[in-house]
Amino acid sequence: MADDIMIKHVPLLCLQIAYDILVSRLFYFVLKPLRVPLIIAQVLAGFTLSPSLLGNFEWVFSLFYSQYGILTVETFANLGIMYYVFLSGLEMNSDTILRSRKKGTSIAIAGIVTPMLFGVGFLALQQKLIDKNDVFAQTPKENQGKAYLFWCLALSVTGFPVLARILANLKLLYTKLGKDALTAAMLTDAYGWVMFTLLIPYSTRGGKPYLSVISTLMFIVFCFAVVRPILTPIIEHKTSMNTWRKSHLLDVLTGVFICSYITDSLGTHPIVGAFVFGLILPHGKFADMVLEWSADFVSGILCPIYFAGFGFRLNLPFLWKQKNAGLMLLIMLLLCIPKVLSSVIVTFFFGMPARDGVAIGLLLNTKGVMAAILLNVAWDKRILDPYTFMVMMLAIIVMTVMVSPLINAIYKPKFRFMQSQLRTVQKLRFGVELRIVACVHNAKHANNLIHVIEATNATRLSPIHVYVAHLVQLTRHGTAILVSQMDNSNNTVGGAEAANSGLQLEFESITNAFEELVEQYNAVRFDISSVVSSYTTIHEDIYNVAEEKRASLILLPFHKEYSTIEDAPEIIHNEHCEINKKVLQQAPCSVGIFVDRGLGSLLETKLRIIMIFIGGPDDREALSIAWRMAGHPGTQLHVVRINLLGKAAEETKLKMEKSKSRHEMLSTVIDNVMQKELDEECIISFRHKAVNNNDSILYSEKEVHSNTGEEIPTLLNDIDKPGYDLYIVGQGSGKNSMIFSRLLEWCDHPELGVIGDILASTSFGTQSSVLIVQQYLVGRKHVVRKCHEVKSGTENL
Repeated sequence: MADDIMIKHVPLLCLQIAYDILVSRLFYFVLKPLRVPLIIAQVLAGFTLSPSLLGNFEWVFSLFYSQYGILTVETFANLGIMYYVFLSGLEMNSDTILRSRKKGTSIAIAGIVTPMLFGVGFLALQQKLIDKNDVFAQTPKENQGKAYLFWCLALSVTGFPVLARILANLKLLYTKLGKDALTAAMLTDAYGWVMFTLLIPYSTRGGKPYLSVISTLMFIVFCFAVVRPILTPIIEHKTSMNTWRKSHLLDVLTGVFICSYITDSLGTHPIVGAFVFGLILPHGKFADMVLEWSADFVSGILCPIYFAGFGFRLNLPFLWKQKNAGLMLLIMLLLCIPKVLSSVIVTFFFGMPARDGVAIGLLLNTKGVMAAILLNVAWDKRILDPYTFMVMMLAIIVMTVMVSPLINAIYKPKFRFMQSQLRTVQKLRFGVELRIVACVHNAKHANNLIHVIEATNATRLSPIHVYVAHLVQLTRHGTAILVSQMDNSNNTVGGAEAANSGLQLEFESITNAFEELVEQYNAVRFDISSVVSSYTTIHEDIYNVAEEKRASLILLPFHKEYSTIEDAPEIIHNEHCEINKKVLQQAPCSVGIFVDRGLGSLLETKLRIIMIFIGGPDDREALSIAWRMAGHPGTQLHVVRINLLGKAAEETKLKMEKSKSRHEMLSTVIDNVMQKELDEECIISFRHKAVNNNDSILYSEKEVHSNTGEEIPTLLNDIDKPGYDLYIVGQGSGKNSMIFSRLLEWCDHPELGVIGDILASTSFGTQSSVLIVQQYLVGRKHVVRKCHEVKSGTENL
């Protein structure tokens, strides 16, 4: 018997696994521009072996679906889906479901009721279109009522884990739209599991289904009331002591099998027990650890077999033979409408645009493992006829595939920031709240940026609203879903157990630091949230937060951390540097990069600020921020204007002569003239309104005549002699002059600009902190990108 298994069963299983993995990965790669979920790629891999394609060849069908090993393949597939469902329960936070908001709850209820009602009519119409003489299309009369329940439930459920990943890929996870959709999806998914638990016992002929339902519910209550309080302290203790080993994962698997066996014995499906076991286990570091060890294996090796089997049952030629096949496909498209319609109606009553309602409806159409399991059960028990099964199956594929392209079309990134033209500190009207997005990676960054925000002088007439974005790198499978469930409204750390213990403590420390700021200054308020994403694309999440909050300034920490202790090594985070560069390129508002060298609190010291003005929009924005800071009693401000004269001033002309056309030369001349006029207007206004009316504000001018650039560092050393707490400079200071273009070639950190790079360098010798500012301009040519081109060209030479 053992030899028979090794000869016939194992080779078939290995062949199935290899084929499904390779083909699903191929589909996933080819469809990557459409952001198709991996589940759909796995279904399509199975579809290639269906009678519609390769399965039409007898030798292919006998090779992959031999009668000797099909039972082994089915067993392996069910084992995979069972463990996948366990991980889904581990990712879902039951506490968050109970704290759901009114809007999300309303959208979820409407998204459940409306498809259930429309589904009845669609199924009745679908069954009327089937040829009554077709023996394969007949559903047993005793299964008619069950067919309606399975059909409507499959239509109403939403794949919460799949949706979370789609939102993360679309960079909508941390927007109001994303949070509303995610809340509604979580509630809908929970409803789906409850209904699935109740429905499965009634799908079996004979027996007493009500006893199965009651006993299953009692088992679930027992798990939450008894098993969870026992397991949670043990697991949390072992986790905090770091005594978990990979071998202990067998203990977790044992629990999955035990709970699955119990629910199966009670007359329900085994996956109910697996899901409940995942739901009762503690979240946080333990959940992240289990996901890290097993998620890739489960989703990449175990699950493709199950979902491929789902796709294998899609026999399109069989469907085309029906006379009313076209109308059936029309029904398939109409099945996408109920959730969209319900979302538009509900969001209308909450004052949301129709576009958001359509988007939420499309997102809630995302299907996942629950819909696949429902259809598979309905197929196995002959509850749905083959035609009805395939119509719903095609609808599920179409719904899920079309989500990302349509949402991307509705919220085009190019047009998302069109209304940000005046979102700068300089253009902020008097008496309007200053909104700042403070991006922090850790508690130290939070404390550093708090000192900058504190210096920005929040008053009752001009308050400050800070939106704190705790940037967390997404490195593993489930982290985005776990942390996205944090309920950070009203400055609480609700659901913080969803992050691992290190992130939770960091998040709490950041929250506490800003709460202290709010207690000290009544004109400051803040909101905080964790932004979990890959560092390669996290800048897009920062854009979305700044755009949604209508911020005028984004504050970023410099990627190097300098110690106030002499001879202490500096800490370098190169990945943070790349984030800063990308944020500077397309930010929807002004940006400030803060280089901290021990800037103190205003409660402990009188702040001495120096602002270096050369010219350009970035310098005008920097002056506006410095001017605002100077309004704080006890703060001293010294503005130094550096005038480029003689040969230094002629560099601009030399640069203009290199223009490719008369049109470009004329545009450059007009732009330079306009910028000079704006600079003069800004300086005159500052001297008239600020210098003449405030003794704590000084203004002076310095001159540069040489075109070699050697005067700039010498001049900065002379300026630095009195000693200051904070430098404020523009990122693009003098960018149109050749003297600064030459200095830019030698910059270690071009994202700081020439002046900022010199001041941030340890060789300059200053002990002052530096704030480098870039003003948002529509259609501006990004200095950072140019800097890299100049620097790379120099290195190549």
